[in-house]
Amino acid sequence: MPGGQRPHGHHPALHNQGTFRLARISPDHRTLRNTIRRQRRSLSAGQAAACAGLLAEQARHHPLLHNRQHIAAYIANDGEIDPHPLMQLLWSQGKTIYLPVLMPFVHNKLWFARYHPGDALIANRFGIPEPQQLHLVAPRDLDLVLTPLVAFDDAGHRIGMGGGYYDRSFAFLRSRRHWRKPVLLGLAYELQHQRSIAVGIHDVPLDGIITEQACYRPAR
Repeated sequence: MPGGQRPHGHHPALHNQGTFRLARISPDHRTLRNTIRRQRRSLSAGQAAACAGLLAEQARHHPLLHNRQHIAAYIANDGEIDPHPLMQLLWSQGKTIYLPVLMPFVHNKLWFARYHPGDALIANRFGIPEPQQLHLVAPRDLDLVLTPLVAFDDAGHRIGMGGGYYDRSFAFLRSRRHWRKPVLLGLAYELQHQRSIAVGIHDVPLDGIITEQACYRPAR
């Protein structure tokens, strides 16, 4: 089915939330960002946990996860969908997981630190936990990046939190047409799905998106 595989009927985790209709228009990024951040923060802990589990099941047999060993994830913040159930699945498959870190010697770009279950974390300047022990790899050395986002559309365009860290860190992918490494796989609630998002010249598109309801593979 175009734009992703969509389930039928009501979704038990977010029943009566009224947020699954695609936006009729694409408002400016600031308004859209504020609206969706408010919507996802309004989910109860039970709803959020249920969606995170369903997303992990959607991802279990996703083709973009096949034959990927070095995978970046993130610690959920500001109501982002929690990748931890998916991380647990990946650990059980022997995958190596990394978390983004802000490096003082690399201006406004991310590096990635290896992360094992139970490793100590320390808050960065934005209050987001990062691994305390840094065994770093560069963005180019990853196979796949589980990417947080605020909004996405069927073409793989993404709105983030506004800092531009992921777009700057993976800017080298914009010049690649045939061999994209790492693969960027966005994780989101279905309520974050938009019909169309205005594209900036520095935006790096996603190769796929997984929600608790569907998997999306933009045409390239």
